[in-house]
Amino acid sequence: PNRMIADLSDALADTSAVAVDVGQHMVWSYQSFHNQKDQKLLFSGGHGAMGYALPAAIGAYYATGKPVACICGDGAFQMNIQELATAVLEELPVILCIFNNEYLGMVRQWQDLFYGQRYSQTVLNDRVDFAKVAEGLGAKGYTVSTCEEFDNAVKEAIELNIPVVIDAQIDKDDKVFPMVAPGAPISECFGEEDVAEKFGR
Repeated sequence: PNRMIADLSDALADTSAVAVDVGQHMVWSYQSFHNQKDQKLLFSGGHGAMGYALPAAIGAYYATGKPVACICGDGAFQMNIQELATAVLEELPVILCIFNNEYLGMVRQWQDLFYGQRYSQTVLNDRVDFAKVAEGLGAKGYTVSTCEEFDNAVKEAIELNIPVVIDAQIDKDDKVFPMVAPGAPISECFGEEDVAEKFGR
């Protein structure tokens, strides 16, 4: 995901704004998106407003008149999936990149590491074909699983200048690091290399 987001940011140099939803992809965006001159990155801050990115991207287009993009997860996209119909109806040049692990990844990561792998309401496993959903609503859809496929889809999406959905299927166990355990001070943050020692796996 970090590599895909870094490549995406380089490809979107002429994009006016990129809206980022809530979840693991938000942290990967913090880490890897290379913000360009005069380009706005739109976040909902610490509000946890899943479903924010697509409506924010649509609003950013009307504010700037320039192509926009949004980065979201499969769970966050489904919070406001119907707004893709608005983008199609208005013929807006919005590129929607979905980082799809079939989970509510950030909460599942906490359940995995801190709560004994007791997963509650975070395993979507719904097999939604977002490319077909996009095409059903009149947008262009891509399904990709490698960085090369992702990069090619982004390039084509920029040239098309219409609503495009890129369903980037990522590993279900990709996690966000560094992180801090519940109740621990920031000075005790840990990385991926510490997981085996801390959690025995």
